[in-house]
Amino acid sequence: MDKMISFIGGGNMATAIIGGLLSSGLSDCDHIYATAAHEATVLRLKESFGIDAGTDNKIAAQKADILFLAVKPNLFHKVIPEIRHAITDDTIIVSIAAGQPMERIEDMFERSIKLVRVMPNTPALVGASMSAICCNDGITKDELAEIQAIFNSFGESEVISEYLMDAVVGVSGSSPAYVYMFIEAMADAAVADGMPRTQAYKFAAQSVLGSAKMVLETGKHPGELKDAVCSPGGTTIEAVAQLEKSGFRSAVIEAQRACVQKSRDMSS
Repeated sequence: MDKMISFIGGGNMATAIIGGLLSSGLSDCDHIYATAAHEATVLRLKESFGIDAGTDNKIAAQKADILFLAVKPNLFHKVIPEIRHAITDDTIIVSIAAGQPMERIEDMFERSIKLVRVMPNTPALVGASMSAICCNDGITKDELAEIQAIFNSFGESEVISEYLMDAVVGVSGSSPAYVYMFIEAMADAAVADGMPRTQAYKFAAQSVLGSAKMVLETGKHPGELKDAVCSPGGTTIEAVAQLEKSGFRSAVIEAQRACVQKSRDMSS
């Protein structure tokens, strides 16, 4: 990809995307530019990736064929007026902010724009993100494929309709936090049974990783995979029965739906 890609914002997600672009060979340091509010972040971006960086968002917008809005959603009202006249009609705007629907972003630009909205998640930092992508009518199929290739460079992605974006927040955007709590709880139980904590975290985390790979790579229903572990009268079915008694699945469902409702409230 020989397009110039600019980032407004140099936080964790921008860092993950830049790293994915460079490590995959999709882009190089001569075709990436980034801005940040603080000089220390600018210096970190330059030293970490060998890219050019600065503090002027207008320069980022002027340079960009693809422009990532990688700032917090509460900063959109400040950043977009700075850059709305610096982009061209062909600039592809990519928003990775929660709670900012495409219609609202288009209104902030006060003009027709090519817009893609993406919801990645924090495992992007280790090359294992799950990203949901939607776009407005200004984006062509080829342009959408380019954006999807960027997000596939540090994980997996799916193109969805925007009305599903709140559901995505619940099932992948916020869900790493639930999984970390599950890993922590399993490790705590192992520690209670005498295992050193460092080993407990490794056993728990690797079990979650392996179980996820089983779902993705076998294509089998999670319930079928669960049943295969549950021998009659065995230890696993005893644990599963206790989880059911404690409302495990109901707790996960209700927590995730609360997350989705909060996302809808933020978007309204």
